[in-house]
Amino acid sequence: QVQLSESGGGSVETGGSLRLSCTASILEHSSYCMGWFRQGPAPERVGVAAIDTASGQTFYADSVKGRFRISRDNAKKTVYLEMTGLKPDDTDRYYCAARSGGYCGGLQSNLYIYWGQGTQVTVSS
Repeated sequence: QVQLSESGGGSVETGGSLRLSCTASILEHSSYCMGWFRQGPAPERVGVAAIDTASGQTFYADSVKGRFRISRDNAKKTVYLEMTGLKPDDTDRYYCAARSGGYCGGLQSNLYIYWGQGTQVTVSS
């Protein structure tokens, strides 16, 4: 059972930056898709970014391209989301998720098995 723990959320003003971290308890397989999703009042979680832990290939939602950067440190079993140029529309609770193997594009939340508890990001105007 993979447990995920997020940190790094907070409150910033428009244009500010935050770095989210997600650390996994164990990663038994050679390749995982690890992603970041956001959720507001609506029930569905929307994909923000994902990374293939083996190849380092990254995927982004159009709304964050050029502003957010996902990266990983396999030795630390940690994935990061560098968020820059933050806007009030980025305000949401952000969740880390993981699944083993497969193509990491598409950012589909229903394909992910393991989820963290989330961390709140609030951007004020």
